[in-house]
Amino acid sequence: MTMKVVIPAAGAGKRLYPHTYTKPKPMVFVAGKPIIGHILDRMAGLDPDEVIIVVGYMKDKIISYVKTNYSGAFPKITFVDQDQQLGLGHSIYVTRAAVGDSPILIVLGDMIFKDGYSEFLKHHLENGKCSGSIGVKAIDNPEHYGIVYMNDDCTVNRLVEKPKHSKSNIGIAGVYFIEDTPRLFSALEGLVSANHSGEIQLTDALQKAVEQGSVYKTFEVNSWYDCGRPASLLEVNRILLSEQCLSENGATNSIIIEPVSIGKNARITNSIIGPYVSISEGASVSNSIIEDSIVGNNAEVKYMTLHSSIIGDHAILIGKANALNIGDSSTIEF
Repeated sequence: MTMKVVIPAAGAGKRLYPHTYTKPKPMVFVAGKPIIGHILDRMAGLDPDEVIIVVGYMKDKIISYVKTNYSGAFPKITFVDQDQQLGLGHSIYVTRAAVGDSPILIVLGDMIFKDGYSEFLKHHLENGKCSGSIGVKAIDNPEHYGIVYMNDDCTVNRLVEKPKHSKSNIGIAGVYFIEDTPRLFSALEGLVSANHSGEIQLTDALQKAVEQGSVYKTFEVNSWYDCGRPASLLEVNRILLSEQCLSENGATNSIIIEPVSIGKNARITNSIIGPYVSISEGASVSNSIIEDSIVGNNAEVKYMTLHSSIIGDHAILIGKANALNIGDSSTIEF
């Protein structure tokens, strides 16, 4: 199937502050590499004609990483600027010249899926002739997501963005196959022209397209990992580490409890690391115990006990070395 991939990756990622003060959200590390790296890795087997990445906030970091690590992985990689942060719909709208009339796969820049996108393409093709297919998942909090209402024939009847009250619990999972791109861009054009303030939502544009005759179907997404919040980022770190075959590099006089990811040139000394720890490139850990955590590039951790923690790039965290002489049956808590 001839297709282009669009990855909106221009947002500032405010929910991940303070880590996104110095990097865009797609460049936050999880399980050994930036989020955008996991997304591009999962394009294997999809063979898109072009990957279009929408950039904005600290765009140079994304562009540099992708060019360094993925040049040659796809026939063409294009970066499109989104100068104003006006929502997901606007980020798709600015790609209209690069997309043209080509069918597209839209993949959000803060979502990682267990399955590769080739599996989603299979489900889309199984849907038969339609304007597109939307990945969905049953959710508990409809007010936080775009919501889909279905017709009796399983086509999409209505889409609503973050409704305060909803009779449907079918949430949009952040992956969209669009066959009828001209109608979607026409709907986006109308929203952009009418917008005076606030964000432009892709859900609203899809609803306008449905009202104008587009026929969308859905497919179920079971493995949906949202990297947009610190707690969910740690959860994704645990899941991805469990799935990977990882090496134990750079550890001296230390205990490594798998699964653990240790980046290039990282140094681990006299420490207990794991389970579910991702230590990024160039980091240094000594005399510490770390579990269920992410340690950023070139960070330094000494004499610390960390659990469920996210340590940013170049951060320095030094605790206090203690010498203890503890008697039988004692209980000590720090």
